Amino acid sequence: MDIESLRDYCLEKEGVTESLPFGDQTLVFKTGGKIFLLVGLNSPSSFNVKCDPERAIQLREEYEEVQPGYHMNKVHWNTVSMTGRLSVNQLKEMIDHSYELVSKSKKKVSK
Repeated sequence: MDIESLRDYCLEKEGVTESLPFGDQTLVFKTGGKIFLLVGLNSPSSFNVKCDPERAIQLREEYEEVQPGYHMNKVHWNTVSMTGRLSVNQLKEMIDHSYELVSKSKKKVSK
């Protein structure tokens, strides 16, 4: 997966916006005003996604491409390398999981 396909995949999701709130080097994808994915534009070989804490630990133990979130809360965020042995489907599953977690928390707040 490259930065263009990552961007296209994120923007296909309902209610997703993209912005550069942290400067012109970090592209941020949000749903309902909440971040679900960040990617550095100067080195777009990895991205940060939100993850259920137990699942985050499991993924980190299973795949060297999944590390605690760089510059993020290490309990809830993973940094995922797009280069390595993870398939595009596995990367998409991690993106989907992050989007769903954030969408779910957005719905709880609005109730």
